[in-house]
Amino acid sequence: MNAYVLLKTVHILSSTLLFGTGLGTAFFMWFTHRTGQVAAIATAARLTVLADFLFTTPAVIVQPISGFLLMRLMGFDLHTSWLQLSIALYLFIGACWLPVVWLQWRARNLALAALRDNKPLPSAYYRCMRVWFALGWPAFLATLAIFWLMVGKPTLWG
Repeated sequence: MNAYVLLKTVHILSSTLLFGTGLGTAFFMWFTHRTGQVAAIATAARLTVLADFLFTTPAVIVQPISGFLLMRLMGFDLHTSWLQLSIALYLFIGACWLPVVWLQWRARNLALAALRDNKPLPSAYYRCMRVWFALGWPAFLATLAIFWLMVGKPTLWG
């Protein structure tokens, strides 16, 4: 297997992990949240945090490394418009994702405390989830845009 095929495979697999884990955990966490069942929410939040640690975080690290190496191998330069927009969107997604990670940890801890103390979820939990949900949509749409840019490689300017 040559370097190009290996790098492209790694890049595609890590993007698949990012997208799939993000979409899957968001679905699981949001719809469990909507049940209002503290035990289920505590479990879903705990597993979402774990999935982010095991799958999303490594993929977040691998994506720019494999992307940069592919860019160099294919002879693209950083001034290529679709690459510039892809990088900007990736940074935007990261700016959404970092608070989401903290919000997931916070929601998990609040849900686990409510479960442990046999109390309802506090208002802080619901605030976390509202912001978590609001940050997820632009990040999701930006991810779709990056997929389009990576596949189409359009000339957008200059």
